[in-house]
Amino acid sequence: HVQLVESGGGSVQAGGSLKLSCAASGYIFISSCGMAWYRQAPGKERELVSANHRDGTTTYADSVKGRFTISQDNAKNTLYLQMNSLKTDDTAMYFCAADRRDGICYRFVSPNYWGQGTQVTVS
Repeated sequence: HVQLVESGGGSVQAGGSLKLSCAASGYIFISSCGMAWYRQAPGKERELVSANHRDGTTTYADSVKGRFTISQDNAKNTLYLQMNSLKTDDTAMYFCAADRRDGICYRFVSPNYWGQGTQVTVS
């Protein structure tokens, strides 16, 4: 049973920092094609923020490049998102996601597991 639990959200002033964590269960890091962070602001569609691919590469949305850093600690089964220089536009619910498929895969393509989300509010 795969479970993803996010934490680390909160309220911060513009220019501040937050670090989100996603604790995963079920050997998800070993068996996934990749892990990612998504976000959804009120009235907007959910969007990909960053992905950490199994092949060791990363992907970032243009809006967060240079400000956010994705990483993971396989020993702790935890995915992180360090968010610096936060802007009011970063306000959203942030979700952890995993792409776990049968067969050989190296890139996060589409999530099939989701966490419940953690709220980030930048004022």
